[in-house]
Amino acid sequence: MSSAAQPGVVYLVGAGPGDPELLTLRAVSLLQTADVVLPDDLVSGEVLAFASPAALVVPVGKRCGQPRITQAGIHALMVEHAGAGRSVVRLKSGDPLVFGRAGEEIAALTSAGIPFEIVPGITAAFAVAAALKTPLTDRSSASKLIFATAHHANGNNKLDLTPKWEGAFPPDATLIVYMPGRRFRALADELIASGIDPATPCVAVSKATTPDEHIHATTLQEIDDINIGPAPVLLLIGHAVRIEAGASAEPMAALEPTHQ
Repeated sequence: MSSAAQPGVVYLVGAGPGDPELLTLRAVSLLQTADVVLPDDLVSGEVLAFASPAALVVPVGKRCGQPRITQAGIHALMVEHAGAGRSVVRLKSGDPLVFGRAGEEIAALTSAGIPFEIVPGITAAFAVAAALKTPLTDRSSASKLIFATAHHANGNNKLDLTPKWEGAFPPDATLIVYMPGRRFRALADELIASGIDPATPCVAVSKATTPDEHIHATTLQEIDDINIGPAPVLLLIGHAVRIEAGASAEPMAALEPTHQ
């Protein structure tokens, strides 16, 4: 397999959680050789610094229900540039297959007959757990790992940002909530109502792996909407999560690309 981006191909590339040192070698190679880069809003400037100076970089972020461009518009850009023989990196924060609309983009590329490749990235949950030095699973307390999001489309294809939990929560699970919105107390109340222990540990991590990272460790019965840092936020809930309640993080040192 050639490491350089190929003409007429779209690459759905995971940019990782923010720290440029967590990029894969494949992602760096594609960024350095692609003709066109279409990044999400959450992709850091340090990651984008790896793009070729000759590349056309078109931000295609969709944040908090206020898109700069429609999803159909993103599809059109990918098809237009690849159809013209350009190599395209569709750069997504985290892993492209985890809450990243990859299914819609794969369908659009397939329908248009555009060849594509998927390049995995480190999803935020794994980067956060590593930074916190806490397991997500544990032989004695957590044999299940559940990824969920409060950011989804309703029947009218409009975003519904209300946290929801239906059914009983497995007591031996760790729940990772991506894009939880800002109603943390409401989400905690729903989980407690489903039968989960109110004393279950939870950690809210804002702007993970960036210089502005903020950590708030508490329990479901104590979490509120005030002490959580700004979006993006990842919420970890479960008895396997071993962070001292009340913990908070000092800002991380500034991160710079190490690849020239």
